[in-house]
Amino acid sequence: MERQDILEHVRLVNAVVGLDGVMEPVEVGSAIARSWNRCVHDFGLDPVRNEPVVILEGRELKDRQAPLTRLRAIAQGEMATLYQQLAGSGFSVLLTDTEGVVLDYLGDPTFTDSAAQYGMVEGALWSERNQGTNGMGTCAIEQRPILIHHNEHFLSRNVGLTCSAAPIFNHEGNLLAVLDASSFSHLAQQHTLVLVNMSAQMIENRAFLCNFRDQYVLRFHSRPEFIGTLWEGILALDEEGRILAANRNALFQLGHKKPADLVGLQLRDLFNTGMAALLGGKSHGWLNPVPFYEARQGNRFFGLVNPPENRSVSGGALQRNASPAIAAPGKARIVRLTDLQFGDQTMEYNVRCVKRVLDRDIPILLSGETGTGKEIFAHAIHDEQVGEGRPFVAVNCASIPETLIESELFGYKPGAFTGASREGRRGKILQASGGTLFLDEIGDMPVMLQARLLRVLEEREVIPLGGETPVKIDIKLISATHRNLKELVAQGRFREDLYYRLQGITLNLPPLRERQDKRELIHHILSLECSDKENVNLSEGALRKLEAHPWPGNIRQLRNVLRTALALHDGYEITIYDLPEEISQLTPSSRPERPEEAQLSALEIAESNTILKVLENCRWNVTLAARHLKVSRNTLYRKMNNLKIRINKEE
Repeated sequence: MERQDILEHVRLVNAVVGLDGVMEPVEVGSAIARSWNRCVHDFGLDPVRNEPVVILEGRELKDRQAPLTRLRAIAQGEMATLYQQLAGSGFSVLLTDTEGVVLDYLGDPTFTDSAAQYGMVEGALWSERNQGTNGMGTCAIEQRPILIHHNEHFLSRNVGLTCSAAPIFNHEGNLLAVLDASSFSHLAQQHTLVLVNMSAQMIENRAFLCNFRDQYVLRFHSRPEFIGTLWEGILALDEEGRILAANRNALFQLGHKKPADLVGLQLRDLFNTGMAALLGGKSHGWLNPVPFYEARQGNRFFGLVNPPENRSVSGGALQRNASPAIAAPGKARIVRLTDLQFGDQTMEYNVRCVKRVLDRDIPILLSGETGTGKEIFAHAIHDEQVGEGRPFVAVNCASIPETLIESELFGYKPGAFTGASREGRRGKILQASGGTLFLDEIGDMPVMLQARLLRVLEEREVIPLGGETPVKIDIKLISATHRNLKELVAQGRFREDLYYRLQGITLNLPPLRERQDKRELIHHILSLECSDKENVNLSEGALRKLEAHPWPGNIRQLRNVLRTALALHDGYEITIYDLPEEISQLTPSSRPERPEEAQLSALEIAESNTILKVLENCRWNVTLAARHLKVSRNTLYRKMNNLKIRINKEE
């Protein structure tokens, strides 16, 4: 950071916290202002401080990680998913405890070295007291999702970072951890904050279900298709229907602020039903969503009951570990091969080739850039080749730490190594027996494991770590990679014999920018993402922007953009103003047509300038602008018409 920039940053901080007699009005968010004041007045920090980041190692770090072992195990899957959603964008995904200690870290290779220089490594201490205003530390204090962009950081050494962080709470409403995605992006990634918050909510819900797996759990929502998603309400119940705990979505849907408002109440205090009615009779509330009504206002909900894992539902209808209530709502949508192409010649060829080898034991290798839909394609092959009732086990060889990938793939016997579970664990290969094993990013598998995987594929048997007796397996194999395996073989980084064992048939999935059916694909993905919406369409202007974008993140990026646009849009149409800036390419100069000031009075010109400024800040979203101006949307439209402020309707 240049000296002039540092001085400007210090001046900005002093202006906000009232040091040196600076009284200039400065606009920063209220959360940032509170944080800067804490940094100065409570923690005694200096914006130009450049001391090394405190990093806990060895026993100290393990002591921090140990109390959150279960949460970390749950979070790892969501962190990997979030990391894949942001892949190629230079992001790192971090999980910290309540005091800002980084417990787990996943980093983009393009960001990892720079991140380490900033102190973004496991064991680093990112509390506000130590690092000033930052995503992880400030989120832990504010206890709400927060975006800290560039010079909103307190310490000048951190102003190059953009951090999106969201809190994770336990069932009592206390902070458990913070999930963060950080990068050196020049843009304030508001859509990234949405994704981080969604991931944090999913971790929170899964931790809730894990914590109460030995109790009855009611999962509910006013829309039955939302059961099993991150928006579902969850109540933990005892056998008599007494409420033991509630997640945040349950509180929101029922109009309460804290878990203590519900704990101790009976199910009948909230709804016109009880445990016996949900579990017995013809309702089968443990199998299919059943309707019931709120006791106070009569709002209709749909619910499913998960029975305790250690017992069955009355009458032996549902045995342990076989709860359809868990699988049914979260069940993946069945995708047929014919659903994956809409006129693109390469995809038509891929589908045709797959159909010709479905009844043969031929391994399939999918090649394509990150985000081109390789796992969805593999799942479609599985459903048509093996059947949707058989296991489909996906392993991302790039997201599993090298120290864990062997035990993840092959499993282990009790006591195989220090820290191993006393019950042992079935590896992914054994879990896939009878179905499909999908090895994603196979090009990133450590060389030392490639020989062992080759033997498993040749012998069709696996020996768990610490075991001696081989176990027979029956699997269909699909692999995928974004790398050029031939080049890796030539470089000695991938075994040639394994390459030819995987390459029964190789199919190349085209990047989104090259697909001939891009417009149809955009409409198709929107229809999948807005299944909970009604009559949501894309304006012609937005559609053209989406078609013209190069999509470095491919279909995964497109899905995330549409998902975020659906969350942010208002009305029945997505316009370019609902799209992220890198897609819409809107800048402060991309403004509606300005009225002829000569025809307006001085008061009207002032009012026009105010409205235009608010519209710019709201990226021309009239609904948000009306909310900011504290007027109705109709009033704002009327004023815009009177002042001749026009927005291109095509957009």
